[in-house]
Amino acid sequence: MTRLQSTLLRWDVLLLAAALLSPLLCLANILFRATDTSLGSQATFLFIFAVLALGLNVVVGYTGQLHLGIAAFFGVGAYVTAILTVPSYPFQLGFVAALVAAVVATGLLGAALGAPTLRLRGDYLALVTLGFGEVVRFALRNLEEITGGTRGLNPVPAPTMPVWVAQLGITANWDRDYRLFYYLALAALVAVLVLLHFLERSRLGRAWKAVREDELAASCVGINAARVKLSAFALGAALAGLAGCLYATKLTSTAGPDAFDFSRSTIMLCCLILGGLGNPRGALLGVFLLLGFDNVLAPILDGWIQKSGINTSGSAFLSFSNWRLMLFGLALILMMRFRPQGLLPATTSASTQRDAVSTPARSVSEADEVPSLSLRPGACGAK
Repeated sequence: MTRLQSTLLRWDVLLLAAALLSPLLCLANILFRATDTSLGSQATFLFIFAVLALGLNVVVGYTGQLHLGIAAFFGVGAYVTAILTVPSYPFQLGFVAALVAAVVATGLLGAALGAPTLRLRGDYLALVTLGFGEVVRFALRNLEEITGGTRGLNPVPAPTMPVWVAQLGITANWDRDYRLFYYLALAALVAVLVLLHFLERSRLGRAWKAVREDELAASCVGINAARVKLSAFALGAALAGLAGCLYATKLTSTAGPDAFDFSRSTIMLCCLILGGLGNPRGALLGVFLLLGFDNVLAPILDGWIQKSGINTSGSAFLSFSNWRLMLFGLALILMMRFRPQGLLPATTSASTQRDAVSTPARSVSEADEVPSLSLRPGACGAK
C-alpha cells in the first residue's frame, strides 16, 4: 500500500470527508432517520468543543501541566464576543473583529495566569487553575452591569457574508440554513488542526514535549522551561477563546455563567483521557465519542425507543438517557484500568523509534567504560 493510499484510508481523513459531504448528501436522514437540521446543529457544537479540547490538549497533553480551568477562558471568549457585538453596547463590531479580540484577550489572560504559576506542578497547579475558573464564573455572575448576570448577553448577531460574496448575488440566512455555521465551525476546527500539526513538529512543539517528559533535563540542554510553559498556557487559552466566540455566535447568546463551570473543564479533560493525551486525533476521538454519545446518540436512541413502542408506560428504566451517565462512568473506569494511555496515545517520532530499534544493546562491560555525567557547580542551576 502506497503512502498516499494509507493517508486516504486514515479514519480522520474519512471522517473529515463524511463531515464535508453529510449536509450535501443528507446522510443524517439516510443513516439515522433524523432531520439534517437537528443533527447538523449538534455536529456544529461538537466541532466547537473539539476546538476547546485541542486548546486544553496543548497545556495538558503537550506540556504535561494539569489544567482544570479551561472553561473560564471559554467563557471569557464568549463574553468578549458578546460585549463587542450585541446591540446594547456601542461597539457593535463584526464577527471577524470580535473573533480576533476574543482570541487575543484570552491569550493574554492565559499568559497572565501562567506567569505567576510557572513554578507550580501537579496538584498545586490544578488547584490554582480550578480556583481561577471559579473566580471567573462568579465574576461573570456578579458583574451584572457588564455581563448581564445570570441572564447573559443577547442577541449575539450572526456573521455577515463577505462583500465579494454578496456581490455575486449569494445571500445567507444563518437562522434557517444550519450549513453556514456548520461549515464555519468545521473550517475553524481544520485550521486549528493544521496549526497544531505544524507547531507539533516545530522547535516549540519539541520543546513542549521535552518539558513534559523531563523538565530538568530539558533545562539542562538549553530549553527555557518557563517560556515554553507560558507559551502553552497562552495558546491553549487563545484556542479556548476561539471556541467561546463560536459558541456564543452559534447560540446567539452567551448563556449563563454556569455554562462555563468546573464540570465543563472536567468533561474536556475526560475527552482527552478517553482519546489520548498529547495526540490531536485522540482529542477529536474523545470529543466525538463522549459528547457525541451524550448529545447525538442518546437522543436518537430515545426517539427510536419511543417510536418502537417499547416504553409505552414511560418507565425511567427503559429510557436510554437515564443510563448514559452510568455507561460513561463505566467506560472511564475500564479505560483507566486497561488502557490508561487512551485510545490514541501520543507516539514518539519515527526517527526516535528507528534509533531505538537499530541501536544494539550494550553489555555491562561496555557500559562501564562510558564515563558518567556529574553535575558540576553551576550546571543546570546546581550550586
